[in-house]
This record gives sequence, C-alpha cells and structure tokens, in this order.
Amino acid sequence: MNALPDLAQADDETLQAAIAEASIPTLMNTLVHLTGDPSMIRSDIKVSPNVFADNHGGISPSDQTRIREQALPLIKAFRDNGGEPVPLDEGIIREMIQFMTGMEMESGYVDFLQSELSLDDVAAFEQPALETIDRDRLKDFSVLVIGAGMSGILTAIKLKEAGIAYSVIEKNADVGGTWFQNTYPGCRVDSPNHTYSYSFAPRDWPNYYSPQPVLLEYFQSVAKDYDIRDKIQFDTEVERAEYDVTAKCWRVTVRESGGNTKVLEANAVVSAVGQLNRPRYPDIPGMGSFKGPTFHSGEWEHQHDLSGKRVIVIGTGASAFQFTPIVAEKADSVTIFQRTPPWVAPRAEYHDEIPEGEHWLLNQLPFYDAWFRFFQFWRTSEGVLASATRDEAWNESGSISHANHMLRELLTENARRIVGEENELFGKVVPDYPPAGKRMLVDNGTWYRALTRDNVEVVTDPIARITQDGVVTESGRNVEGDVLVYGTGFQASNFMSPMQIVGRDGVEIHGRWDGEPRAYMGMTYPYYPNFFSIYGPNTNLVVNGSIIFFSECQVRYILGCIAQLLIGDQQSIEPTIEAFESHNEWIDRGNLQMAWGSPNVRSWYKNANGRVTQNWPFSLREFWEKTHAPDLQHFMLE
Repeated sequence: MNALPDLAQADDETLQAAIAEASIPTLMNTLVHLTGDPSMIRSDIKVSPNVFADNHGGISPSDQTRIREQALPLIKAFRDNGGEPVPLDEGIIREMIQFMTGMEMESGYVDFLQSELSLDDVAAFEQPALETIDRDRLKDFSVLVIGAGMSGILTAIKLKEAGIAYSVIEKNADVGGTWFQNTYPGCRVDSPNHTYSYSFAPRDWPNYYSPQPVLLEYFQSVAKDYDIRDKIQFDTEVERAEYDVTAKCWRVTVRESGGNTKVLEANAVVSAVGQLNRPRYPDIPGMGSFKGPTFHSGEWEHQHDLSGKRVIVIGTGASAFQFTPIVAEKADSVTIFQRTPPWVAPRAEYHDEIPEGEHWLLNQLPFYDAWFRFFQFWRTSEGVLASATRDEAWNESGSISHANHMLRELLTENARRIVGEENELFGKVVPDYPPAGKRMLVDNGTWYRALTRDNVEVVTDPIARITQDGVVTESGRNVEGDVLVYGTGFQASNFMSPMQIVGRDGVEIHGRWDGEPRAYMGMTYPYYPNFFSIYGPNTNLVVNGSIIFFSECQVRYILGCIAQLLIGDQQSIEPTIEAFESHNEWIDRGNLQMAWGSPNVRSWYKNANGRVTQNWPFSLREFWEKTHAPDLQHFMLE
C-alpha cells in the first residue's frame, strides 16, 4: 500500500474515493464523533442485528448512497476547520454502541462494550494492583513462561511492563505458535484481524482475515518491537515442572536442541502452550502402510508437488476446509473422507483485501478505526451466542431452540444457494446436528464451490482400513491415491502434554485429571501453587469472540494473582478445593445448555467421556468481569 496523506492534506477527490469504500455503520458513528450531532443514527436507517450481514450491517444500497452523500461535506468541513472531534457525553456513546449492534441491551453490557471500545485511550486490560507494589519487590519475583505463541508473547510483554523478571521457553525455532507451525496452503485466521490482534498493538491489516504469513510476521514484529526476544530460549522443550514445597519455587527441567537437559528455577510458571499444537491422527487399521507421501496438515510437507496427483484427504475440519480448495486447483483428483460436515458461516469478505479507501479511513479519519474494530468485534462475539443456547421446551430435530433453528435455516440456505438442492452433494454438506454444536467455519463460498468441482468427491462411507495404495471403505470400495493428507485436527484434550506438571503433593497433573482436565477459571489449580495456564480447560470460544480477547483477560487475571503474592509478601497462591469444584460444576451445567454440549454431537470439544473440556459456555462480558482481579475468598495464600 502506498503512503497515504494525512487528513489535513487530503483533497476532495481523496475523501470521496475513501468514503466510497467505507463501512457504513462505522462511517455513521464516526460522523457523530466529528460533528457532535447524533441525528444520523436516530434516523430511519438501522443496522441489522444479523451478524452475518455484510460490512454495511444490512443497510440497503440506496441508504448507503444517502450516507455517503451526507458524509463528504461533513468530513470536508471537519478537515477545513482544523480537525478537532467534538466531545461526546456517555449517553451518546451508549446510543452509538446500541446503534451499531442493532439491538437494545442492558446497561451492564454496554459498560463492557464501552470498555472494549476504549475511546478514551485507557488500556482495557491493565492490572492496577501491580501499581501499588515496590519495584524492587517485583524484581525479586521470577516467572517462567512456557511457549512463545500468541499468549506467551502477550504474557512476556505484560510481565516486562510490570517490571517482573521473566524468561520464556519455546520448543520451536521462532515465535508465533500455531502460526509458525501451520503452513499448509490456504492457512488463515477465521476471526477478523482487527479483533485478532492485541489491543495495544493494532495493525493496518492488508486483509479482513489475514493469511498465515501475515499473521506470523505480526507476532514476530510485536516480539521485536516490545523487545522480548532476548528473554526467549528457542528450540527448547519443557519436560517436567515440579513444585518444591520447602523452597516454595518451581524447578523446571528443559531439554535443549542438542539433547542436553538443565533445571531452571522460578517463583511462578505460566503455561502458554495452547491446545492446538500436537497433531491428532485417527485410529484406522493399516495406518503407516500407504506407500506414497503421507502427512498431517499441521506438519505440511511442502517438498511434494501435488500437481496431477490423486490426493486423499481424511477429515473435513478447519484445516482441510482451507487447504482442499487450493489443492484441488492443481491435483488430478481430490477424494475427501468426511465423518461429519461442518456448518459454514458466510462472510462475503473472508478472502478479500481491505480496499485502499478503507485503509485511508482507518489511518487518517479520527475514531474510524475504533468503531471499525468494534463493529468487527460485535459481529463475531455475542451476536450468535443466544442462537447456540438450548431451550428446554424445544423438541425439533436438528436444532435446540427457535433461534438455533433460524440459524440453521440461514446456514442451510447459504449451502443451497451455492451447491444447489438438486445436487447429491447438498445432502452431504448439510449437518444433522445443531449449528454451533461443532466449530462453525467461516467462508465466502470457496469451500462449497471446491466440492462441486469435477475432480473433487466427498465420500461419507466410513473408512475400513488404509492400504499401500489408498483407502478401503466399509462398503468395500477401494479408493487409490498418490498422496494421503490427514486433516484430523489436534490433541486438544491433552492439555499441556507431553509435559509433566508435579504439584506440592507429588502428584502429576495428568494423573490427577485421569482424562478429566479441569481448572479454576481455566487458569489455576489446587495443589499446584503459583502455576497458571492460558487457554486452559474451558477457556475456548465457539461462537463469541477472538481468543486474543480471552488471553488478554487471562493475563490480566494472572498478574492480579501475582500481585496478591507480592502485596502481602506471600510465597504461594492456589485456589481452594471448594472454589475449584463449585466453578467446574457451574461450567458443566452451562455447557449442557449449549449446542456443543448436546449428547448427540461428537467433537474435539469433548473428552472420551463426553464431557465438554474445552469451552466457556457463557458470555464474553461474564469472563471480562470475572477476570478483572482474583476473588481472594477463593484462594489460599501462604
């Protein structure tokens, strides 16, 4: 993108060209800021509450034209008068928030959204308790962070800002986590990038949903800009962390790239290893017998040219969903073995670059960037949560409530429009489980169109075994291939594996769990003092929000726990058994009320016993409120 002139130097043609590519709800709220006049958002033009509407919030083309025509003279006047936004009172800000969401909401919810909006430049995720601690006391406390992916980078930055000594252990050769490991064709984020980025490190993103190389570069540049790389030990894997009851510290055994092991000490440990970094392979007879190239999407082998090859794909999860359309463009054939199809949420802009005019507005027009980010945040956050919630009185097959049924109709119509109801494929791509029962995938129709290609086939006949030449199904069909790709996801339920985490009573955490991983608030654990996790049990999101938002909440909370140690000159903190058990009972009840908790739905959200171990079943607002600071009634400090 070329360098853009600032607002004061912009000519009328530049303004007009930028306005032509503006998101209309974003532009309308921005104009209220620039003029102080809220009449525009009090007109007959309304934003649709349908979160799958386009970037114009379902506003009609004629109304879009009306707004653009009104915007040009207003922005010109703002430019010519020196460009000073008009201060707005809180009532108008709240009105603007409700206008953009397209619905009325309770005041507490507006408070949460207003904090996320951060119009006053107050950081939304700071931990004020740290400001009361003597800086020398902070330096005497050390934290070891495991992992330098998204949440590990975040943790390191916030520890550094707080003045707390820290070090980071990373098994890979660079930062980035999942965006370093996953390099398969088509890999990209499925949250809008203006929300899938740190609140303190915005970026002028090239795409609405950026591909893997752009995301990796972002995390690399943030680590460099915040000067934390010298604290990261790369190509090093944590094997064991054991709490020393006498010394009140953690002893962490790491294995370096050359095979040498050493033991590090820290007052606290933060596991930031994530859930989706260890490939999961299905249990199919004959695995290992296929004579051609065989690999998992999470460990893509780029040395193989797939041009003209017969490619067999096992799985239709998020990775296969992204790489299959690209592979199909050059392969002779692609045969996809599907157990259950995904629900697909339509996003027309999913593969689009952000147009030049939108870039100009994001960079030059005051408040446009804040409202644009907020609009993306809302469309992918709480807007769908109600549709994923069970109504006990509802008994219609394939859905769990009227709202869920309506969502099903909308998503089914999207598939019908692209695939065609008369096509045999249509019956294969429409799931029989409720929407949001499994991870909903985001697309602009690319997946469905790829499946309709002449060289692509979706097979729902279960696999009986893998042979040296291909796959044999239970009906006896033999599908031959040249390359076999597993798109079968990751070992999500094996939290923190293969590390061994040994608590104050000598019990390793996986043995204590016995297949039932649990935590208090997803971050702390009885018997494991001063041990914290990010993206731990029951902190995953299904339909509401960016995981970076959740991670920022969690780091704020963890810093609050550390602050309590340092304020009272304590040595350890851990949740009480009562708080731990009560929290998990609450979580389990909540998940049973959600689409993904339905007993007839199989997914990686559940463990072998059918319990949802991954997901947070409540609103973002509730998590945001509960993670402002730890409730000391629920902790033991020693």
